[in-house]
Amino acid sequence: MKSSSLKKAQRTRRHARIRAKVFGTESKPRLSVFKSNTSISAQLIDDVSGKTLAAVHSREVKGKTIMEKSGLVGEALAQKAKAKKISAVVFDRGGFIYTGNVEALAEGARKGGLKF
Repeated sequence: MKSSSLKKAQRTRRHARIRAKVFGTESKPRLSVFKSNTSISAQLIDDVSGKTLAAVHSREVKGKTIMEKSGLVGEALAQKAKAKKISAVVFDRGGFIYTGNVEALAEGARKGGLKF
């Protein structure tokens, strides 16, 4: 079994490769995802100015399982983006595999109206 420090280092390397290709602007910000064993969060980031435009954490939504909360986080982020007149984003999975909670968050954001 891999140690947690090795897994974290591998995820950090994957994220660095992704970040080399993914860049967000004010009109099309980067949707950055972070997940832990117990929670998930997402934020819209303008990389030109280095500012976070909107952020949502799974503590802010109501749901029983982390999978339900992931979808609700995506929908809540889409609602905040609509309020700021943002309709398109660039998805940054943060080095995490695109399945399970990350996929549920992405589908929730799409359901809420974000395009990526």
